[in-house]
Amino acid sequence: MVSIYTLTLSPSLDSATLTPQIYPEGKLRCSAPVFEPGGGGINVARAITHLGGKATAIFPAGGATGEHLVALLADEKVAVSTVNAQDWTRQNLHVHVTSSGEQYRFVMPGAKLSEDEFRQLEEKVLAIESGALLVISGSLPPGVKTERLTQLIRAVQKKGIRCIVDSSGEALQAALEPGQLELVKPNQKELSALVNRELTQPDDVRTAAQELIHSGKALRVVVSLGPQGALAVDGSGFVQVVPPPMKSQSTVGAGDSMVGAMALKLAQGASLLEMTRYGVAAGSAATINQGTRLCSLADTLKIVDYLSRS
Repeated sequence: MVSIYTLTLSPSLDSATLTPQIYPEGKLRCSAPVFEPGGGGINVARAITHLGGKATAIFPAGGATGEHLVALLADEKVAVSTVNAQDWTRQNLHVHVTSSGEQYRFVMPGAKLSEDEFRQLEEKVLAIESGALLVISGSLPPGVKTERLTQLIRAVQKKGIRCIVDSSGEALQAALEPGQLELVKPNQKELSALVNRELTQPDDVRTAAQELIHSGKALRVVVSLGPQGALAVDGSGFVQVVPPPMKSQSTVGAGDSMVGAMALKLAQGASLLEMTRYGVAAGSAATINQGTRLCSLADTLKIVDYLSRS
């Protein structure tokens, strides 16, 4: 199987807690926090590990929060390759309100990444073997311009490393500039921004995704559609996979679980349908859990079995 690596430029240490209700000014009594690794590429590597695969997470780590993040990944047996950063790794907070079922996600700015720290990460990425998959996921931290991301992807592709991208906004635009991405996973709103028009009709999403394929931006486009699952397009056709009706506890980590599952199947040479089905199953499996927990192999396989028979 092809080796998988992930790159997270803006990692985080995520904490999740429960509180009976939220109101201003008063003291909100919370449950003991649960700490978990966070950041797009890191969660992708975790999801791959949870699903029985292997992936190496490349990221900067700074301060006590960075040390805690690395320790948590060691506990989960996720392979890491880190660069020591001057700024402390950010810490995010997820609050679940038990009385209403509402979820609040407090996302802090990413730690600033210096030019030297970015260069060290770049060296690690360019040392990856040709033919491997590199998943670049998450936002850009302060200090890193979108042009640097474009340059990095071009350099990586010249070495024969195949890129998967899951980002948004200007970072996603910049990542698409080199073209020939193995896989890109926008949601409908992000896809609309990429093609610079509203996608209101049922066929609009498929047409927009096909435009990215035909323009050479990506070899595969998988558009996440929330409860409607995902629409996947490549050069030879398209498939849509709709998950079973399930009670969602939390959508945190669903997208990363989906990308991790698809990267794993892509590394195994799976078809577009098999890859998308496994991705939707893993994303759905993540929503069963409260807080920031990702997919489990058992839940994912149950949902794959359902999708295969439906």
